[in-house]
Amino acid sequence: MPETGLKNIWVYLSATPLLGLTITLVAYGLAYRLYLRSHSNPLLNPVVTSVALLIALLMLTGTSYDDYFEGGQFVHFLLGPATVALAVPLYQQFSRLRRLWLPVTLSLLSGVVIAAGSSVWLARLFGGSLEIQLSLAPKSATAPVAMGISEKIGGLPSLTAVLVVITGITGAVLGTKLFDWFRVKDDTARGIAMGVAAHGIGTARAFQVSPRMGAFSGLAMALSAFATAVIVPPMVDWLQGWF
Repeated sequence: MPETGLKNIWVYLSATPLLGLTITLVAYGLAYRLYLRSHSNPLLNPVVTSVALLIALLMLTGTSYDDYFEGGQFVHFLLGPATVALAVPLYQQFSRLRRLWLPVTLSLLSGVVIAAGSSVWLARLFGGSLEIQLSLAPKSATAPVAMGISEKIGGLPSLTAVLVVITGITGAVLGTKLFDWFRVKDDTARGIAMGVAAHGIGTARAFQVSPRMGAFSGLAMALSAFATAVIVPPMVDWLQGWF
């Protein structure tokens, strides 16, 4: 397309809410292609890459975040349906869940409590502000749930979103290596651990290892999101009173 054509398109989009929506979709599309070309390398997760592309574009063009979000809010709205969709893997694995309800429940509860408690404690230990501590607490839940919890307890949802992505990438990169190191061979146990600790990004990695590991990771991700929403707000209140 000629340069003048691209310029005219940019001028038109910049004057409408379509700008935020369009550049978000284009950035994610490019990031996803890069992710596939890298053979699904978790370090090139499309969420991280698309965020970096959007930041660079907004800075280069001088576009304010408020102007961008007029269109980006349409994508933000989809966080609600995405949260509801977490019920799908839970339904698909319900028969297995009934047989393993006790170990799964204990794993979920311990994982949620340790993830939130250790994050808040370490942030406080190293001098992090109260907002940072509260933003860290739900970081191991999937992004839509974590952002909602962060807003409710007084954290910064935008910071929580970044921490969620970092947590997921770290889990996806190191998770399977840790399983091998500790000689955890069962795909059910590996999947539950990955889903609780590294949510959606870890689940994507789990499906690359085996379908069974991916299925249980998705199940654990959905259940841990629910458990985090129930446990973390009162737990954070208790921790603040204790410390």
